[in-house]
Amino acid sequence: MRRKWTRSLIPGVAFAVFLCMVQLGAAQSTLRRSLLALSKHNHTLAIVDPATLKVIARLPVGPDPHEVIASSDGSKAYVSIYGGGRYHTLSVLDLVAQKALPDIDTGALNGPHGLAFVGEKVWFTAEGAKAVGRFDPATSRIDWIMGTGQNRTHMLYVTEHENQIYTTNVSSGTVSILEKIALPAQGGQQRMDWNQTVIPVGKGDEGFDVSPDGRELWTANAEDGSLSIIDLADKKVTATLDANILGSNRLKFTPDGKLVFITSLRGGDLVIYDAASHKEYKRVHIGHGAAGILMDPAGARAFVACTPDNHVAVVDLKELEVTGNIDVGGEPDGLAWAVRR
Repeated sequence: MRRKWTRSLIPGVAFAVFLCMVQLGAAQSTLRRSLLALSKHNHTLAIVDPATLKVIARLPVGPDPHEVIASSDGSKAYVSIYGGGRYHTLSVLDLVAQKALPDIDTGALNGPHGLAFVGEKVWFTAEGAKAVGRFDPATSRIDWIMGTGQNRTHMLYVTEHENQIYTTNVSSGTVSILEKIALPAQGGQQRMDWNQTVIPVGKGDEGFDVSPDGRELWTANAEDGSLSIIDLADKKVTATLDANILGSNRLKFTPDGKLVFITSLRGGDLVIYDAASHKEYKRVHIGHGAAGILMDPAGARAFVACTPDNHVAVVDLKELEVTGNIDVGGEPDGLAWAVRR
């Protein structure tokens, strides 16, 4: 028998459709793993479904956002508001409710840029203050600061046990290694301090990464186009490669540590080096320049922020070819993963 639609049925059907839409929206807002991508032009953070490569939300951030990092439980994102070293703000975003939270004022630690989330705290460089700072979300306080005395302390890496910090200092052409050390006990209390080792590298060093085995630090030197390789145990440069990548901006190891990706804002190629032989392996054309690089922990893809072309390129790590792109807004830059736990 054919069912006739009546007025009494319509509200029920409408409610069912509405409930389905709500459930779908909730599923989208609680992705287990999300790709985060900043747009410097739009002043937004895009939340991307890495399975479909679709943007599911765009959240507002402050002016001139450069880097982004997520909390260890994937619930919040922190964005450095750079301003060429003038601003003093970290934008905070609730990734579950998909809304902006109150900013963090870094005060005299102006020019926040490089970010890391380690030990449930936000670590950041303060380029304008020539320092590294640490913010504790639990107390809403900056609880640690250490100066580098170097010009344009820019990018940042913090080891898992929080006992070593690496930074690139762009205008000084150096890498800082900050190490936590134990001092003689006093009054029965263990005391800790930090030592800094400053290592000269190439001019304009900025993008860098630490090899997955923790033995080497590679940095890209924008002004002379070279790559510097530092032995982290010996704290010295072991090789300088004449890579001819002028304007090099970011550098990342693949998850297996075999290849090194380097981008440049001046060139349209993603340059790939073999980590073992220190030789150029391949160049992949991606547009008119690029900045941020993010590796997929699964080892299948890399994401590259093609800033002048206003999209994020997806690179297959097996074929080493571009397989697609994502529109996350104008002038994309910083990229990060948010993993819900």
